[in-house]
Amino acid sequence: MQSEKDKMLSGKLYKASDAMLTAERLHAKELVFDFNNQRPAEAAARIQIIRQLFGRTGTNFLIEPPFHCDYGYNIFAGDNFYVNYNCVILDCAKVTIGNNVFIAPNVSIFTAGHPINASTRNAEWEYAFPVTIGNDVWIGGNTVINPGVTIGDNVVIGSGSVVTKDIPADSVAAGNPCKVLRPINEADALYYFKQHRINNVD
Repeated sequence: MQSEKDKMLSGKLYKASDAMLTAERLHAKELVFDFNNQRPAEAAARIQIIRQLFGRTGTNFLIEPPFHCDYGYNIFAGDNFYVNYNCVILDCAKVTIGNNVFIAPNVSIFTAGHPINASTRNAEWEYAFPVTIGNDVWIGGNTVINPGVTIGDNVVIGSGSVVTKDIPADSVAAGNPCKVLRPINEADALYYFKQHRINNVD
């Protein structure tokens, strides 16, 4: 017989009120509390807490407090990872984040969902589908990434987007729902914003 945790991790309906899952969320909340309440100069202590919390951390990462997550152990982050203020990751399923990923303020990544049918939802059943973010991705502020989404390599997600479907590699995408606006191309290496040219960049 599968545990509620096994169901959660395999994309089946499960009950988050399960004693094991409740205890694991409490453990994560304790670590998150410690992380969010370190003094600003205590960068080394914050890094150590994230290493305890996440399933995997790469080299050279920085997460600005406040940060919140459900379990922590389902978050697998790559190298050169930056997260700005007020990030929420509901990691009931695996969240895989590649190398060189920059996340702007107020970004939410949700693997968790609830059934549309009210009677099923009211019976406290829920589900979780994994989220994957590729390498070299920039996610703009106030973006929401929904369960089951994959964002490819070399993607820019515009501010305020609600990402409900996969976004292919080498794309600029934005909107609610988020849609591809154009491909990223060689001309983008010449400009940092619209007509503003990149000059004297080492």
